[in-house]
Amino acid sequence: MTSEREPRLCVNRWGDTSDPAPERRGSRQDVCACFDQSRPHPRARVGFHNERQDTSAPGWQHLLELIDEAAADGREEFRPLIELSPEERRQIVTLPPSIAQLTAVKHLVLYGSNLVRIPPEIGAMTSLEEFTPYTSYRLHWFPYEITRCRKLTRSTVSTRALFGNYKLRPPFPRLQPFPDSVTDLDPGSLDPRRWGTTAIHSCSVCDCPIGQAGLHQMWISLRVATDVLPLLVNACSSACASALPGGARDYIPTPHKGGRVDQPPSDWD
Repeated sequence: MTSEREPRLCVNRWGDTSDPAPERRGSRQDVCACFDQSRPHPRARVGFHNERQDTSAPGWQHLLELIDEAAADGREEFRPLIELSPEERRQIVTLPPSIAQLTAVKHLVLYGSNLVRIPPEIGAMTSLEEFTPYTSYRLHWFPYEITRCRKLTRSTVSTRALFGNYKLRPPFPRLQPFPDSVTDLDPGSLDPRRWGTTAIHSCSVCDCPIGQAGLHQMWISLRVATDVLPLLVNACSSACASALPGGARDYIPTPHKGGRVDQPPSDWD
């Protein structure tokens, strides 16, 4: 279920991270000014968040421990943020690659997070059936690898925060031109402002290592569970890029490079 209004419920559905009061939200979530999430500005320019994860932060270390515990006990629901203090939650801007261990988790709850990106390792969470990153207002896109979660059928996403969303149609960040070679590019240490992430190790489509032949980044909007999500594809070849499906109905119909690309009208139109 996707809703654009935060639910006013007597029962707290997502734990103690779900307090929507603006005066308290700032203690756990940084302000995002990438684009106006309340009204359309179709000619605006947007970019990627450039934050890098501080892996020495107490919140990161605590999250690593929680993931190891969840992997060890085989739990089916994982709500890591309720175990972190507000200060620790604010320190988390991505998830560790170790989420790939969470193969038993059926419901991942990231309500009210400070995340700016999700790692491709989420695709290894093969039991995932429900995904709840609701009110994560700095999370504007997802990795294409989330399509590997074949059992994922339910999601709760704040769609107004997404690039290209049907309500506002904000633009997508312009992706880098296809390099003829990545010989001089360190895929394990990338500038997130340019590439959207700090590391790209394997192809989003075929899962092969990114070789020296090049890196083909594309945007595509696909229905994933309950929502249409903007997905970032890191393909290892033009063949893998060509193998991508068409976009979701009422969205850009083909994979694209972002920027001021023509989009269908927004709900406001």
